[in-house]
Amino acid sequence: MSEHFDVLVVGAGLSGVGAGYWLQTLCPHKTYAILEGRARKGGTWDLFRYPGIRSDSDMFTLGYSFRPWTDPKAIADGPSILRYIEETAREYGINEKIRYRQRVVSASWSSEDARWSVEVDTGEAHVVYTCGFLYMCSGYYRYESGYQPEFAGIGDYGGRIVHPQAWPDDLDYSGKRVVVIGSGATAMTLVPEMAKTAAHVTMAQRSPTYVVARPSSDATADWLRAKLPAKLAYWLARWKNVLFGMYFFNLCKRQPDKVKAYLLGLVRQQLPAGYDIAKDFTPRYNPWDQRLCLITDGDLFKAISEGRASVATGAIGKFTEKGVQLTSGEEIEADIVVMATGLVLQQFGGATLTVDGRPVEIANTLNYKGMMYSDVPNLAATFGYTNASWTLKADLIGQYVCRILNAMDAKGRRIAVAHNDDPDLPVENFVDFSSGYFQRALATLPKQGARKPWRLYQNYLKDLLSLRYGAIEDGVLRLSNPPAMAAAPVKRPADAAA
Repeated sequence: MSEHFDVLVVGAGLSGVGAGYWLQTLCPHKTYAILEGRARKGGTWDLFRYPGIRSDSDMFTLGYSFRPWTDPKAIADGPSILRYIEETAREYGINEKIRYRQRVVSASWSSEDARWSVEVDTGEAHVVYTCGFLYMCSGYYRYESGYQPEFAGIGDYGGRIVHPQAWPDDLDYSGKRVVVIGSGATAMTLVPEMAKTAAHVTMAQRSPTYVVARPSSDATADWLRAKLPAKLAYWLARWKNVLFGMYFFNLCKRQPDKVKAYLLGLVRQQLPAGYDIAKDFTPRYNPWDQRLCLITDGDLFKAISEGRASVATGAIGKFTEKGVQLTSGEEIEADIVVMATGLVLQQFGGATLTVDGRPVEIANTLNYKGMMYSDVPNLAATFGYTNASWTLKADLIGQYVCRILNAMDAKGRRIAVAHNDDPDLPVENFVDFSSGYFQRALATLPKQGARKPWRLYQNYLKDLLSLRYGAIEDGVLRLSNPPAMAAAPVKRPADAAA
């Protein structure tokens, strides 16, 4: 017999541990388990082990709303974030709910039974769990491997090629020449960190990215923590950063030219006089058309200024025996090449879904409130903000899932499904984001509608009002019972007495 839970959470990373907290806090009568495909909790913060791994969001917003971040660093390193997740799981008894080496392969929904059957690969066997509600917290990218472009001549290269997503423990880059291919958050972190001991590190980028230097500590938050109780100081620092982030994002959209000039001016101040900012640090797109790259304490600019690192801008033509060659003909010799070339987006950790025997094509669904999918019952998935901290949305989704579950119980309903009745509803891509890893995966992502509740706003305040205070049964999300149960006559007291 299958083991049954009211709720199955998939993934024991930042989102999954948070989901466990909300379930046991707001739905204490519900049984739940967390299925983790790997041998350890932590998700991203356990998987990535490359030098300098850190957050690209401040920890007052990336941290949980229910547990203050107390570390002095506002921009934290990966091990500190992993420790925070582990401490949270231990403090709230969530550890006991996690089952490791449980990779979800598929999930099939039965309307007749109002339950999901979830097939899991343990590495030794396939087992099946059942649940009333399936809560996907498995992240948004493929864990097995990142994106690797097909570079010509890669087999000719005589040095070592490594990938940040599978960083080797035995890699010694001290005194070595290193090329890091890429210009995203991973490359921006790796370059200054490796430059501390490498002979030289070159960041080879096809095109520039907006780079913003920020102190690793938050002076306002430190002052608040010195004066106020920890929870109040954390709450104030969190809201300060949320509001500033929203203000800056909206400013980028309203006045992109002014913001662009401002950001480039900051870069110019931190690099040597005469540095070619236009070539290496002036993107072809406007601020926040892609995620801004955050560097702490100006470490990348310092490494460049001191000659320990450099930037080479241009498409890579091919690998050579000694390194990489740009299409311009410039060859960069390297003992080690790091392929910081991005992620591969993946829905539900690669698991397949069926509803009443029909395969679910997520690309043909509409996303409801950024967390559910049209005509897919009793399933929610965490997908954070592209323009703010992931956990801000994860926390809201965790609370909203609990609101749905409690509403179902209060009304005696077992099924919750979002359905679109408007055949003329204009639909758009899931996100308006030009980053390569999103563009490569657009065809596999759900769509969004032109208006709420199908609209993905990327706005914390709007989501806060909608998910925390909006009506559950809003005309789109319907609560119901299995067909047989709904058709059964209701026995009145007089019938029972007869």
